[in-house]
Amino acid sequence: VETANDLNCYLANFWRATGKDPEAVAEFADWPVNEADLSARHLWLVGKREEFTSRLQADPDYFDAKIAGWWCWGLCCWIGSGWCSGKGPWQNVDGQLVHLGNAGQGVNRQRVHLGDAGQGEQGLHEWFAALGERLARVRVCCGDWKRVCGPTPTVKRGLTGVVLDPPYSTDERDGDLYSKDSGTVAAECREWALSVGDDPRMRIVLCGYDTEHEMPGWSREAWTARGGYGSQSVDGENENKYRETLWFSPHCLSAKQGRL
Repeated sequence: VETANDLNCYLANFWRATGKDPEAVAEFADWPVNEADLSARHLWLVGKREEFTSRLQADPDYFDAKIAGWWCWGLCCWIGSGWCSGKGPWQNVDGQLVHLGNAGQGVNRQRVHLGDAGQGEQGLHEWFAALGERLARVRVCCGDWKRVCGPTPTVKRGLTGVVLDPPYSTDERDGDLYSKDSGTVAAECREWALSVGDDPRMRIVLCGYDTEHEMPGWSREAWTARGGYGSQSVDGENENKYRETLWFSPHCLSAKQGRL
């Protein structure tokens, strides 16, 4: 039994649309990398969010393959975080892109991903069909992360694995990347993880930067980010891509034990 959670409904719509009509989602996701399209689609998606979120939560059969495909395509083209956050000074006024400051729901303009030769996928339709099948039984929630981390959806079902990938602390990154972010989510995840990490039924992974969390009794593994802001540099260097770290709770098993 798997549960995924995201604060907005783009994820829920993608999972629902991919499960019900993967061909249509693949059609909308299959598009060249184009900066003008990225800006226009970003603004369009943010403008649709309130309307389609209401419909998605009211009608169990509703989904929008175009929103799902464009959302996925944009994630692949976008650099770093902030895609569809709804924050930014650029807004649509009478069909034109206009800079209006930070009043209202706008977007930030962003250069497309140019760090490598592209991230295209051969057999895109087949891959989306397989993804839809894989996700068919995943439960998707839309809201605060703590709603899916209580005992009922976790340890009451038995041995539970949890991956926490919160917005990194505002001490570590730009505080304006997310539309709804108090800047304390990472700390709240850490405190929850420490409070339940000794339970042998819990195997938890917490993501963050190397200096972000103190996790006594937990093991840690460093990894190097590829793509996104990890591939961008200032004066030829960017140390952040080397700071990505995973913390594992005491009852996690290592790969050397034959299982994760």
